This record gives sequence, structure tokens and C-alpha cells, in this order.
Amino acid sequence: MDFTGKVVVITGASSGIGEALVYAFADRGAKVVMGARNSAKLAEIAAQLFTRGIESAFEATDVTREEDCKRLIDKALSAFGRIDILICNAGISMRALFDDVQLDVLRQLMDVNFWGTVYCAKYALPALQAAKGTLVGVSSVAGMHGLPGRTGYSASKFAMTGLLETIRIENLKKGVHVMVACPGFTASNVRFSALTADGTSQGESPRNESKMMSAEEVAQRIIRGIERRKRTLLMEFDGRATSLIGKFAPGLLDRLFYNHMAKEPDSPFK
Repeated sequence: MDFTGKVVVITGASSGIGEALVYAFADRGAKVVMGARNSAKLAEIAAQLFTRGIESAFEATDVTREEDCKRLIDKALSAFGRIDILICNAGISMRALFDDVQLDVLRQLMDVNFWGTVYCAKYALPALQAAKGTLVGVSSVAGMHGLPGRTGYSASKFAMTGLLETIRIENLKKGVHVMVACPGFTASNVRFSALTADGTSQGESPRNESKMMSAEEVAQRIIRGIERRKRTLLMEFDGRATSLIGKFAPGLLDRLFYNHMAKEPDSPFK
């Protein structure tokens, strides 16, 4: 697939998978529109793209605010007149048992991961239909099977998946490609900003980041998934195994997930 001149809108573009996607699409000649709360970092990235001859635009965007999401989509249309790809990547995680977590934390997870996708997809859909473009939601293996200690995260990603699958069906005859991308554990900032039971950031990740897929590799796999017009993108063995075992032995998968998460340093299960 030739991405030269294609207009790609990416949320959560200031770090992690989002930033990696920006540079990956830029390397393929796309025009990139970036949304994130950190406008200073977006300006820095835009300046770097300019030195490489890449056209870009950005808008300070808090995806929990409908008006911010509309403004991001409007910026893309005013700057470039079209949208070929929207990647709803902005996300936040959590780490706490449902017994202990404050309800406001769960609401925050839904506001970012689910409603942020709803708002951006709603305002971008007419442009995507006109371009017969692609809508991508960066979900998770946790959006395929409940992940213990991550109730709000799993719930929000399940909701995202249901939303996107329904949009896909509704647009079967309109040419819009919809893909749910499901990375496994990824070495990215979302893990360091994960919320604890009281809503504070957990800070240092409890997992060994060196053994995880990099944000850059995830970005390349998402691009290949778009090229192949995949429905669901499972990026590594754990994701494919989760899908397979979940269909035929869900009780076994429950136990495997419990045992796996219980081995985390400072696990809430201990």
C-alpha cells in the first residue's frame, strides 16, 4: 500500500506507540495530524518532521473532551482536506483489584479508552467514508479476555472492541476498513502512567520492559495490518494463544491469567 500523501490522524501521538506511529507513517510519505495533551511535545515532533520534508499538523487534545476531539478532526480537514486513516491510540491503564479500586478510576479509564475513541470516530467517520479509509482502535489482549487486576482497562477495551466491530458492520457497503489492534504487554509510557486503586500513577513498571515488544515494532505491525486490511491484529504468541484458548477452554485461560498476573512484583493477589 502506498501511503504517500495519505492523511493520518493519530491520538496519543506525543509518546509511546502513538509517537512511533507518527514517525513510521512519516517514513512512508504520509501527512500526519497529531493529537495529545502535551502540545509542547507535539510541536517538537512537528518541527522534526518539517526538517525531513514531512507535512504535519497538531492539536492539543484531551480525548475525554468531546470538543477537543472535534477540534482535532477539524484541524485535519482544514489542513489537508481529507482523512484517510484515523488511529485511536490514546489510552491509560490501571493496576488494582476491583475490591480496592475507587470508582472514579474506572470512570477515568472509560473516559479515555472508550469515549475518546467514540468522539474521534464519530467526527471523523464522514471523511473516512468519503475516502474509503481506515479506522483503527489500539485495544489490547485485555480486550479479548478479562485481565485480573485491570478491571477498568479490560472493560474499556472490551467496549472499544464492541464499538469498532459494530461500526465495521454498519459500513460494510461504504468501503471503510475497521481494524482492532491488540498488542500484548508493550514497553511504552502507558505502563508507567497506569493508575493505582486511588487514582495515583504507579510510576515504575513492575514488569521487565526489556522482554516486551517495543513501541516501534507495534507501530510497524499496525501499518502492515492496515496494508492487509486485517479485522483483528494479534501481534505475538500470547495474543494468538489467548484468542485460541479463550474459544475452546475459557476456564483454563482464567487460571493461566490469574497465575501469570500473580507473579508480578508487588502483585495485588499476594
